[in-house]
Amino acid sequence: MASFLVAALYKFVHLPDFQALQAPLLACCETHEVKGTLLLAEEGINGTIAGTSTGICAVLEFLRDDPRLKTLVHKESWADKMPFYRMKVKLKREIVTMGVPNVQAETMAGTYVSPEDWNALIDDPDVVVVDTRNDYEVSIGTFKRAINPHTASFTEFPEWVKEQSAEGGVLHNKPRLAMFCTGGIRCEKSTAYMRTLGFDEVYHLEGGILKYLETIPSGESRWDGECFVFDERVSVLHGLEQGHYKFCRACRLPLSAADKSSSLFVDGVSCPHCHDKHTDEQKQRFAERQRQVELARKRADRHIGVRVELKKAAKEKAMKQKAEAAAEATTGLA
Repeated sequence: MASFLVAALYKFVHLPDFQALQAPLLACCETHEVKGTLLLAEEGINGTIAGTSTGICAVLEFLRDDPRLKTLVHKESWADKMPFYRMKVKLKREIVTMGVPNVQAETMAGTYVSPEDWNALIDDPDVVVVDTRNDYEVSIGTFKRAINPHTASFTEFPEWVKEQSAEGGVLHNKPRLAMFCTGGIRCEKSTAYMRTLGFDEVYHLEGGILKYLETIPSGESRWDGECFVFDERVSVLHGLEQGHYKFCRACRLPLSAADKSSSLFVDGVSCPHCHDKHTDEQKQRFAERQRQVELARKRADRHIGVRVELKKAAKEKAMKQKAEAAAEATTGLA
């Protein structure tokens, strides 16, 4: 039975004091043994965390105690194993990086469309359906009829829009757009961006692909494939069940069964996507890392997570010793 609750969350909201929120939020997560990554910026909060149901509820309650985050919405799924190795709360310029200033997603986002109404919208031949995710995410699953912009990062999306808005492009003279992403955050910002360019009839999937897969039965679905997620589950299916993909430990791209059967796949070292992108020295380092992982697995132990935790403990010990040394030096001068 799955024992770890995974909560994906985001909210565009003005947080001018976001830097001051970092330490207490991290402390709350660590107190309740919650792991994952949360991003804080002046434009809001974004991230995914995992832990016991009690721990996740405590962190969500802590966030919603802030009146600005009272209406924070999250999506839940379950994992058999802890999908993260540690807890990070990062400070960012944007909670999802587009690189375009003054895109006010909080007030300018397009029209929400519920999962229940999504099929009818994207079945309309006059509606251009755009997947706002990166190419490697789209490659393992997307909605039927959806256009793949083939972007390597979200910062490339504005340039794609510029190219495709010109004569002959897929967006030229196409006022009705339906946009989607994993959890809703990228399409919320991208629809706001499209509205600044004069696209007024812009829609986006409320709750993203994850909410659609959670809500819509597979027999009624327009989804084809699996949905990439940014944790150790790698991908999910309808009902948010864990999918069949695994990470390449060298490049972090999702691997199918066919990828893993390729002669270019060496566990932990290379895959068909990255076999020619690393030096021999890097591959030797990856191979040694994989050897240590396999040894740890034979001992029924963890390798990566334990290493992270030990490094963190060592750092904290060093800081404590430094502080004690400084205090002793001050006492000696008195």
